[in-house]
Amino acid sequence: MSDGAERTDAPDTTTLWPSTGPTTLEADGANDPGKPPPARLPRMSRGQYAWQIAERYSLIAVWALMIVVYGLAAPSTFLTVGTFDTIAGSQEPLVFISFALLVTFLVGEFDLSVASMLGLSATLLPVLYTLHHVALPLAIIISVLAGVVAGAVNGFLVIVVRVSPIVATLGTGTLWLGVALGISNLETVGGLPSSIANISNWPLFGLPISFYYGILLMLVIAYVIRYTPVGRHAIFVGANREVARLAGIRVNRIRFLTYVMSGTLCGVGGAILVCGLGGFDPSSSQSYLLPGFSAVFLGTAVVKPGTFNPVGTMIAIYFLNTGIVGLEVLGVSGWVSDVFYGAALVIAVSVSALVRRRQLGATD
Repeated sequence: MSDGAERTDAPDTTTLWPSTGPTTLEADGANDPGKPPPARLPRMSRGQYAWQIAERYSLIAVWALMIVVYGLAAPSTFLTVGTFDTIAGSQEPLVFISFALLVTFLVGEFDLSVASMLGLSATLLPVLYTLHHVALPLAIIISVLAGVVAGAVNGFLVIVVRVSPIVATLGTGTLWLGVALGISNLETVGGLPSSIANISNWPLFGLPISFYYGILLMLVIAYVIRYTPVGRHAIFVGANREVARLAGIRVNRIRFLTYVMSGTLCGVGGAILVCGLGGFDPSSSQSYLLPGFSAVFLGTAVVKPGTFNPVGTMIAIYFLNTGIVGLEVLGVSGWVSDVFYGAALVIAVSVSALVRRRQLGATD
């Protein structure tokens, strides 16, 4: 049966997810006294509960310890408003790239083109406005749509043509980077009016408004995953595509939409980034790719260990930036960022694999 075909005999997928009301099994047992009561999960011991709490929130404890250590080592430079403003207010592009990666990972897909899509959007906006005199609102819309189209191209190659996600997105990522370099003539393109900087830099409660965009994005994605059928279906697809297909979920449609959403997030993130900077160097976009992967995988070690989750990703983004800013404050050279992000990615993937293996072993 094709992916898009409707199944009249498909089971109700809502029974596959936890709910606050009684399950079908519990209701059946309650209505039929002859049936044995449903099996109950054994209660966790205090030690198991403590271990679960430590597993979920250890990264936050390490983050707090890191702040204390840096504060004691350099109190006059690290423990300042400027430092915390740098940590919290400079991660807007990384937030959008990380969540673009997250939405594809949730359904078992892979996207290596996220940094290039963000760079294409951030380059296209000043090129259209400065070099081609396109009206600013229209230039913003076109730059965001470029990310949407780029994501749709990725989805078409992976879902319809059935190219490997790694190969397809590696190729398109190189293509989008080349396009951005070409339309900018290999130069930094600026010239945006300073009045639009407030889209990204307007201060709100002491922090740039772009910080709150990230918080809002995290909450929206968390809500969609937890409370909407689309989000639950996406998680189901990521867990087992064949079972999801048999349950009547349009798997390929969900997969395609995640690529489109990834491109959309990159397009919006690129537009916000360049509005705040006033210009953009397209060759700098690739510097966001490794930090994005590091944040998403490190996020699987917090809140919901072993799973991709938006809250964990957000915590990981600022955990990593705190570490890098702290090392720079202590005088460590700029190369530390590559070492820090690379080590974090390796450690995060290893921890995620160990947690997943332990969880599978516990269910055997």
